[in-house]
Amino acid sequence: MEKTWKPTTAGILSIVAGVLNLIAGVALAATEVMLLPLIGFPVLGPLAAVLIVLGIISIVGGIFAVQRRIWGMALAGAICALFPPPVIILGILAIVFVAMGKGEFK
Repeated sequence: MEKTWKPTTAGILSIVAGVLNLIAGVALAATEVMLLPLIGFPVLGPLAAVLIVLGIISIVGGIFAVQRRIWGMALAGAICALFPPPVIILGILAIVFVAMGKGEFK
């Protein structure tokens, strides 16, 4: 089977979205640490944890997409790249390209 640009592009988009999710999650966690003494209870911590987990899954799925291995994990990474809303276009494109390149995965 001929290798096309679709899985590679999907992987790169997933990785970029994952890195942005990680940055947002770490920033929220740092903000939480600074606000905790003032507020007295965690407000942003759960959201930060969700963003970090989504970022990790997006990055791992993107790596699998670039390697053209484990289509399900590549698709899961692309789906996790949908969140948060500022990176939604990256996630939509990643899902489309992973789906279009399904035949290239082992």
